[in-house]
Amino acid sequence: MSFARYPECKDSGVEWLGDVPTHWDVQRLKRICEVFPSNVDKKAHEGEESIRLCNYTDVYYNDKITSDMSFMEATASAAQIQKFTLRAGDTIVTKDSETADDIAISAHVPDDLPGVVCGYHLSMIRPNAGTDGLFVKRLFDSAYARACFEISANGLTRVGLSQYSLDNIALPFPPGDEQRVIAAFLDREAAKIDALVAEQENLIALLKEKRQGVISHAVTKGLDPAVPMKDSGIEWLGQVPAHWDVKRLKFVLDEIKAGPFGSSLTKDMYVSAGFRVYGQEQVIPNDFSVGDYYIGEEKYKELGQYKISTGDILISCVGTFGKIAIVPPEIEPGIINPRLMRLRCSPAVKPEYLATVLRSAVVFEQFSLLSRGGTMDVINIGTLSDIVLPVPNVGEQEAIFQFVEGETNKLDELNAEAQRAIELLQERRSALISAAVTGKIDVRRPPTVPVSLETSCA
Repeated sequence: MSFARYPECKDSGVEWLGDVPTHWDVQRLKRICEVFPSNVDKKAHEGEESIRLCNYTDVYYNDKITSDMSFMEATASAAQIQKFTLRAGDTIVTKDSETADDIAISAHVPDDLPGVVCGYHLSMIRPNAGTDGLFVKRLFDSAYARACFEISANGLTRVGLSQYSLDNIALPFPPGDEQRVIAAFLDREAAKIDALVAEQENLIALLKEKRQGVISHAVTKGLDPAVPMKDSGIEWLGQVPAHWDVKRLKFVLDEIKAGPFGSSLTKDMYVSAGFRVYGQEQVIPNDFSVGDYYIGEEKYKELGQYKISTGDILISCVGTFGKIAIVPPEIEPGIINPRLMRLRCSPAVKPEYLATVLRSAVVFEQFSLLSRGGTMDVINIGTLSDIVLPVPNVGEQEAIFQFVEGETNKLDELNAEAQRAIELLQERRSALISAAVTGKIDVRRPPTVPVSLETSCA
């Protein structure tokens, strides 16, 4: 879609903003909106009234704040309720966070929400008469406003926007009726783009499901649909090829080892160079070239039982169940850290096949059962050792691994294409909003002249 330019423009007086349509004004936010931070915290205070609290995550993850959302229960004083209850047209923004790109994230309030109060770490932007609240929200979504707020954010361990920064950002404002036209146009177009994004997200979910299905079928049924089958003796596993074994993990390993715990290895023992200490930062991305934790030679000898070798399977055992990597050839000498387990295969099983099985639903389902109602966030040797595996001969293991790798690579390529499509759609959405609210395109009439979103006024 292409859009027309505004026929006449002027210098906005703001370098980053550039030209704006002649009939638009550039105003400090405080001139056209009331801007005030909330001081309502999450705690319940005796003597205060019960409220529903619109908190940071409600704003961060939603474009709109509506009555059907699940708000936190809290309390507030009568004065706080009067000042911070959400009204139609309000824009709520995040005013501090760990990083600058997470501040000034906005959400619009389309309707009055009695009993819902704006919470701490947020600021309210309430439009004055003649200013459209949804247009204000779209201004906060624009690349221009995002850049201004990132520059004005201050802080070290946590960054935030001061009242002065919010009050005094210079923003472009067309007349009120034009604000409403632009806001309505962007609402329609954003909804269309969001629907396309949702389709791609659904596709990604289906591809993920298909990927897991390919793996699970290959490692439980094999590659030959005509092969004779037998009962595995395990209800949830069902039938497996008749010539396969079914074994517990501990019986196909030469060794299973958890990383050093307690005072054996702490971060104050790390040095600037020496022998590598491998952990989740290598296993999760499956990249052994990253990381800069080292121990000296004496410590390396002391912890020799935790050394890694080519072909070892490393499993992240804290917080990230299912993250697995095989140690590649020509690896720098090193040890595992306390967040990893090291598996060494016996001749009966190839590391590539075992890693494939360990990433499958076959293992996920068992681990969930064996954890006996606990979480799957922490893996222990006892539970992992008792995982039951279908075990074909070594030649068939290789064939299964090669098949699974080929099929999952195809699915991963489709997944990457869907991810790229989402990125392009989100870029398009952002560019459209930015161009419309800064006067770079005229959306008051149907598109006629082929002009890119980046085109300035004539």
